[in-house]
Amino acid sequence: MSFLLRRLLLAVPTLFGVLLVAFLLLYIAPGDPVQAMIGEHADEETIARLRAQLHLDDPLPQRFGHYVASVARGDLGRSYITNRPITQDIRERFPKTLQLAGAAMLLAVVVGITLGVLSARTPGGWFDRLSLGVAYLGISFPVYWVGLLLILLFAVTLRVLPPSGYGRMRFLILPALALGMRSIAFLARMTRSAMLESLGADYVRTARAKGLAERAVTIKHALRNALIPIITVVGLDFGAYLTGSILTETVFSWPGIGRYVVNAIGRRDLPAIQGTVLFLSAVFVVVNLITDLAYAKADPRVSYR
Repeated sequence: MSFLLRRLLLAVPTLFGVLLVAFLLLYIAPGDPVQAMIGEHADEETIARLRAQLHLDDPLPQRFGHYVASVARGDLGRSYITNRPITQDIRERFPKTLQLAGAAMLLAVVVGITLGVLSARTPGGWFDRLSLGVAYLGISFPVYWVGLLLILLFAVTLRVLPPSGYGRMRFLILPALALGMRSIAFLARMTRSAMLESLGADYVRTARAKGLAERAVTIKHALRNALIPIITVVGLDFGAYLTGSILTETVFSWPGIGRYVVNAIGRRDLPAIQGTVLFLSAVFVVVNLITDLAYAKADPRVSYR
């Protein structure tokens, strides 16, 4: 059985578990969904009609069957807040979250891996100590605090970048930097550690003995063999950015799916919470599947385990 097929089959029970938890979320939450939808002053006839439409009076297994059938048709329900299909809200907002997460991850990969590789080439030197200090600071500071500092410095004091909002590329710089700061720190430390181990290995000494240039030894031999832990950090962080950049989107008023979830929680829009939890869980599963495929590409031995 191929590596990809095995990973796809393992994703099926995970997605079914997510589907079950998302379904139960609507029914274990306190309060009546219909009352939350139409308020406390609706007449009994309207309440009864809506309960019948939502299948709330049916037995639980039958309701789950209706829910699974709706999800299979791509219907995640209707939001109380926007009064629109939840899939439509997700289609509008998720690309903006994807844009923010992609920019943050690209920044983290370029800066973090570069810092880690350069630090590993001169361990104990001034650059190594400086990058370790930057990494410690990046890990220690919470993302919302970094975001507020960036707004204070670049938007309020220097007035070179907008403090919040969505639009041209300049609106993306501060939220991407705030969101990617922790990944820069983690990737720098992880890359340094993995590179130090690779640079001391026999195959690297053999490559140097053959007369290869130091840059070729570092990139083609040492870095390639140090990729597995780096891919792990990139995959986990990118999945977390796509599904959990709530604080960053709130601080910078970024109209992504994180703010949509915050608004839905604040106003008890249970179908919107339920639909976004299901969608974001599926996204996380897909990102992990891509990460597994990247493992196999970086180290073909992984696909035979």
